[in-house]
Amino acid sequence: MTTLHIEPLGPAIGARVTGLSLAAPLDPPHREALRAALLRHQVLFFENQPLTPRQQRDFAAAFGDLHIHPVYPNVREQPEIMVLDTDADNLPDNDNWHTDVTFIDTPPLGAVLAAKSLPPSGGDTLWSSGTAAFDALSAPLQQWLGGLSAVHDFTRSFPEARFRDTPQYARWRQARDDHPPRVHPVVRTHPETGRKALFVNEGFTSRIVELQPRESEALLTFLFAHASRPEFSLRWRWKENDVAFWDNRVTQHYAVADYLPHRRVMHRATILGDRPF
Repeated sequence: MTTLHIEPLGPAIGARVTGLSLAAPLDPPHREALRAALLRHQVLFFENQPLTPRQQRDFAAAFGDLHIHPVYPNVREQPEIMVLDTDADNLPDNDNWHTDVTFIDTPPLGAVLAAKSLPPSGGDTLWSSGTAAFDALSAPLQQWLGGLSAVHDFTRSFPEARFRDTPQYARWRQARDDHPPRVHPVVRTHPETGRKALFVNEGFTSRIVELQPRESEALLTFLFAHASRPEFSLRWRWKENDVAFWDNRVTQHYAVADYLPHRRVMHRATILGDRPF
């Protein structure tokens, strides 16, 4: 087993990992070392990792079953690899703070994102720690939030108006029918570490079940802003063939859309998780 070097990038979240080629089959000792690093740092970065779609799929699959997104395009030969190809003619829709695919019963454990083609500048991604955000709240607020639940709605990030007059409309309608709104706890307990984390996000969380509409709106506005505070987050400036691997159970991320009209192409593999509690 080669020696991994793990360099923390901040006190709340993030680490750079060297000493490993992700293109090679992942043996059990390396897999467990990366799992432990992921639990500690929540998002891991690997530089100079030119991966084929199959290699990216195999790396991600070492950590669990993979999800196939109901709307986004994918690599034909490897449908588990989602393609995020954006430019002035295909505008990005992930330039908000979100946790991936929380509109299903078992939101993803994590995701593996690879930079394939980058603009001359811009296109960074930010990640934020839900555990750091929760820990920073007062004890009474922590206790109250622990008794609340929230609705996560597919159509909040994928509205009908964006697909109605496109060839993807039939696929969108099927995805909407297959994914009715789901209810998850506002505060999630990590199934491996036991740590508490905020589990609401601007991308998919539409309301808090137990509150009146205006109360829900006010609380979610506060929680969305609180979770994105700089002290809980980091910003990664992509280079071609960089790879990020994050714990989707306790993080949010934001893809900065400052590079248009230039093109940005990313490949993502998404690892299924379990029911939040």
